Amino acid sequence: MGLVMKVLVTGGGGREHALAWRIAQSSAVEKVFVAPGNAGTELEEKLQNVSISPMDFDALIEFAQSEKVDLTVVGPEDPLVAGCVDRFAEAGLRCFGPSKSAAQLEGSKSFTKAFLKKYGIPTGDYRAFDEIEAADEYLDTQIPPIVIKADGLAAGKGVVIAQSIREAKSTVADMLSGNVLSGAGSRVVIEEFLEGEEASFIIIADGENFLPFATSQDHKAAYDGDTGPNTGGMGAYSPAPVVTAEVFSRTIDQVIKPTLQGMKDEGHPYTGFLYAGLMIDKEGRPRVIEYNCRFGDPETQPIMSRLQTELVSLMVAAIDGRLNETEISFDPRVALTVVMASGGYPGSYENGKVISGLREVEGAKVFHAGTTMKDGEVVTNGGRVLGVTALGSSVLEANEKAYAAVNQISFNGAEFRTDIGYRAIARENA
Repeated sequence: MGLVMKVLVTGGGGREHALAWRIAQSSAVEKVFVAPGNAGTELEEKLQNVSISPMDFDALIEFAQSEKVDLTVVGPEDPLVAGCVDRFAEAGLRCFGPSKSAAQLEGSKSFTKAFLKKYGIPTGDYRAFDEIEAADEYLDTQIPPIVIKADGLAAGKGVVIAQSIREAKSTVADMLSGNVLSGAGSRVVIEEFLEGEEASFIIIADGENFLPFATSQDHKAAYDGDTGPNTGGMGAYSPAPVVTAEVFSRTIDQVIKPTLQGMKDEGHPYTGFLYAGLMIDKEGRPRVIEYNCRFGDPETQPIMSRLQTELVSLMVAAIDGRLNETEISFDPRVALTVVMASGGYPGSYENGKVISGLREVEGAKVFHAGTTMKDGEVVTNGGRVLGVTALGSSVLEANEKAYAAVNQISFNGAEFRTDIGYRAIARENA
């Protein structure tokens, strides 16, 4: 690793702001370019926005070559599934993330379910369909609730938990007819509904070795009490109390190790961040709900707030296959993130609302997700706008600090949940 590195992070959301911020904290890093970035990355020290789409591989490669970028980090899933890392490698450039073949773990739900079954990795029962009639016949044999997933990428919105057979059938019809999710739903996976508590288990892998990040838990539902429609995530905290020492070691042995070994055996060695979305039952048994081939959002924000090891050195070690020589450590405190969203999210919403109070925030870090600069002011530019993140000695303390900061920030129509971390707080008080 050169003494002064230039790093390029692709993407423009809260995950990318948190990754770029963490990378910039390394004394070995001179500059972090973010393509395209947001208002938060524009205002951050050592960071510079570049107006290139994460999907424009040619322009990104050209930029990385002309700026002599030492390392490119791919934030979102779409470019990974489309083979961004492979394209950079062909151009002789170092790029962190899984190859196109390894990114199938997120890119295709049916690939993943078949893979999990083949390698005996615990997950729910499932069937995949590309015809409505066959799916309907199968649904007639099922008992609700029933989980229906679009096979392809759908930005966290391709999952419906149907409470009746009728709702399940109409969801399948919508997905397979291409009405809702275009290409993502040309095939559907119908899965057993798993009972339990969800947790996010994220690792960094080098094809062979891996290091686990701190555990986390996110809140997908739009409203308090985990009710309402699914979103990309309305808040998160780390660590996740549901992942006890026993659950942690079971996850490593039953999920992570066989997944990395299986991917290697299949000829798709996995280098990059791997996110296992787990459902943990009352007996503490983890089952895989999904895999993501990148860091979770908003889990990145609390995890990066706790990470003490230099992120850039971890990524370089992973590319070089040296994670077995590396250690990872975290701040023992709890970090908690509250997402402030545009009114109407996850449905339709308006952009361009001026955000006030950002400079007044104390005791928290505000990561930007859907923001941009307009006439010198920060304005909303997305569904999830900000990830307000605080550290505390307990979940309750982190929660109180984060909400104190949220209450200092305002924009027209701002929406947020008021109960992030409520399960963990109940556990603390038990």
